Amino acid sequence: MNSMKGMSRRRLLKNLGALGVLGQREALIDLRVAAAEPTGGAEGPRVLALIGDRYHNSDYIRVSLNKLFQELNLRVDYTINYDEISGGLLRNYRLLVCLRDGMIWPNGYLEPNDYDYSRELENSREWPKEEFQPWITEEQGKAIRDFVAAGNGLYALHNSSNISLYSKAFREVMGGAYIGHPPLRPFRVRVVSRNHPITQGIEGFTVNDEQHFVTCDRDPKNIILRSENVDGLVYENLGTTSVAGWAQDYGKGRVVFTAVGHTLHAMWQPEHFKIQKNSVRWLLKI
Repeated sequence: MNSMKGMSRRRLLKNLGALGVLGQREALIDLRVAAAEPTGGAEGPRVLALIGDRYHNSDYIRVSLNKLFQELNLRVDYTINYDEISGGLLRNYRLLVCLRDGMIWPNGYLEPNDYDYSRELENSREWPKEEFQPWITEEQGKAIRDFVAAGNGLYALHNSSNISLYSKAFREVMGGAYIGHPPLRPFRVRVVSRNHPITQGIEGFTVNDEQHFVTCDRDPKNIILRSENVDGLVYENLGTTSVAGWAQDYGKGRVVFTAVGHTLHAMWQPEHFKIQKNSVRWLLKI
């Protein structure tokens, strides 16, 4: 009797283990499906969000943007598959949101944030040289440009200005390019144009974030936000201030860039969150 109990117990554990493996496979499948499910309402304009890179975990971005689009009751699909961005894919959407840089690392990297400790890891000497490549092709840049010109929207957040360094067409529609940034530290974001629909009712705010320094290629009248390190700390030879946001028409469509956004804390700073909401509404003309 005890032997039978033991056999039953072993068989039961074996069966449970098999079910566990099957459950994990199903969970992975479900996770991939869920990644394309809308978080907002079933009707209305659809949004595609291209997110995540070496330095910006896609999980925090998704958590951040879920809150935004749920409150706006808008459909949003997330993708990390930069190679799938095309005119054919974009035809399904009214708005492209981008929060990732322009780099991929085919040979891998020792750790995601390039901290000094990575140089002391036991396999650091044998590791392939860390070299990035641009992910965007000029064809993809033109697809995004044409998407906006046809009457749709592009919301470029935070480090997506880096993509402009690798695509002439993307920079043309996005309107500027990344220069660099100091470490996380407090700075002030000031509203420049109070009459724009995006900034009406918005107060300046202080945030502990990466203060991105960028070049704006467009007419200065399109600038809506500026950042300033009020402690007088400079970034290289660029001083304490930078453009931090602009909004512009492009063809029949619209483009917004806002520079804040390295952490959830920064994305959910109340005034910045209002700016994101207003930006999406303005881009979709709703």
